[in-house]
Amino acid sequence: MQSRLVQLGLDGSRKDSTIYTLHIKCNPGKTKEVGDEFTCTRFTVRSNNDPEVLIPALTNWTYVYKKNGDEKDEKGQVFGIDHAKFEGIKDSSGKALPVEKMYHVYNAFIDFHALLLFAEPTVAGKGVQDLKRVGDKIVHATAFSEPPVNLGKQIKEGSVFKNGEITLELKGIGMMNKKSCAILGYDSGASSFLMLMEPMPSMRIDTKGSSHYWGDIYKDLISGWIQKADLKEIVVSETMIGGQANKVHAVIERNIEIRNTN
Repeated sequence: MQSRLVQLGLDGSRKDSTIYTLHIKCNPGKTKEVGDEFTCTRFTVRSNNDPEVLIPALTNWTYVYKKNGDEKDEKGQVFGIDHAKFEGIKDSSGKALPVEKMYHVYNAFIDFHALLLFAEPTVAGKGVQDLKRVGDKIVHATAFSEPPVNLGKQIKEGSVFKNGEITLELKGIGMMNKKSCAILGYDSGASSFLMLMEPMPSMRIDTKGSSHYWGDIYKDLISGWIQKADLKEIVVSETMIGGQANKVHAVIERNIEIRNTN
């Protein structure tokens, strides 16, 4: 999975860009009670034209994902992704990642599971199981959900992403990796978020904004495995630092692509 984040200037110019690359493998159904075992074999970050750097703490990191109704574990962690793994995380040079990059490394795992989730039958509410013919379109069970986005000590509780009216559509049948696939299109509708950050003691950064993301998923009609998925997102935000009168405005473009290399 490759996630490319580009900051756009308010004049339309392209500024900073960062690429997060996740290599991950799945051992499905390790046990029915426990869930599926995932292993991150390699995670790298590349900023602008700098060399790609490895995140050593994530090399061969294994965790278990178990599907449930609200997609949280007993600690309230989305998809059961352990927050502690990412706090103070460092690159291969021993340099701690800035809080925003730390968050995007963590969020790569959230995006990965969220995209796969659209292509799996839901525990409750409408999902892919309700799409019977090409052109069928439903409001997905995750519509209007509000997953928390707090992470460690620096991104505080109360931080939340609010999905809009998420729709899922059976767009057609196509080929990917020489396999016949259902082409599923999803759209988040008008989404929004609030991030409450404290990168250092007594320094408060509050960011609010809007998001719109959409994309396609190719699901193998025989095995059910995802062969390809993509996401495009536009994020517009306003940031207030320490209660100062001046507000910082930003526009971010994100592009994600997941490819099955098995």
